[in-house]
Amino acid sequence: MGDGLRTVRLVSGDESLASAIKAASSGLAGFEFAWVRQHQELVTRPPVAGDVILLDARMTSANVYEACRQLVGKTRCRTYIVVEKDNRVAEGIAHFCGATGTVARPVSAADLRKLLGATDRAAPALPQAGRGSEKDKHFPDALLRDLSGSVDQHVVNVLVDPETQLFNFAFLNYKLDEEFKRAQRFGMPLSCVMLGFEAECSESVLRELAGIFLSASRDTDVLGRFDVSSFLFFLPSTGPDGAQIMAKRVQDAARQQGLRDLVGDPLSIAVGISSMPHPKITKREDLFSRARAAFVEAQKTGGVVTSA
Repeated sequence: MGDGLRTVRLVSGDESLASAIKAASSGLAGFEFAWVRQHQELVTRPPVAGDVILLDARMTSANVYEACRQLVGKTRCRTYIVVEKDNRVAEGIAHFCGATGTVARPVSAADLRKLLGATDRAAPALPQAGRGSEKDKHFPDALLRDLSGSVDQHVVNVLVDPETQLFNFAFLNYKLDEEFKRAQRFGMPLSCVMLGFEAECSESVLRELAGIFLSASRDTDVLGRFDVSSFLFFLPSTGPDGAQIMAKRVQDAARQQGLRDLVGDPLSIAVGISSMPHPKITKREDLFSRARAAFVEAQKTGGVVTSA
């Protein structure tokens, strides 16, 4: 980097985008251009404060929003996500993950001048789990309202499973990392619960099941749909005993409500649990994989299995 110059750093595997932004930035006083192909390079060697980072939403080396979340925790740079011009939901998700904003491709010199002249501002804080005694049956909307002051329905549609109104897989992946790091930092227990059934069921049964999950949980718990027939819960400040109590509560309620699959058989809920701290859990993938293995074992009996 030249003396007194700040750098526009593009993270992308797209050579044409890199060429376009390099050309657009060539006439901007006080800045130079650098092309980075993988965001991990900026994680291991953070740029100086004052640089500007552009993350290509088409990057294949990582999910762009996960990459954004990693970078804003390591750098003091304004960070923008380069998105398609007609992407209506990217701005809200980008802010949610800590970015300064978005810029539409193709990125012009005028776009860069606007970004580089913008006033620096701190990245938004990551959401904290709400506290309170009143149960909110629509907590994804409540969380998004807390973040922005009003519900952005486009963001809701991206982060929430439409059939159950629980969080979807993309948001679960984000929260697994966040809850794992929080538990490690503060030395608090954290349980990961995977539960599900080996059948197909109607949307009405799925909605009833989601209601059972919400009734059995606290407003600090994170509940989401993992795939078609399984769900993933993160229970902060909860060890294996507390997770087992919650799991049994769900199984009993499903049995009492007489939930059935599409062929009329009773819906059998299997549950797998992993908890930390645990000597074999050193990274977030360990927490998930042990819950998944316990869930597979529980499917043989329809019971509750806690990883050893």
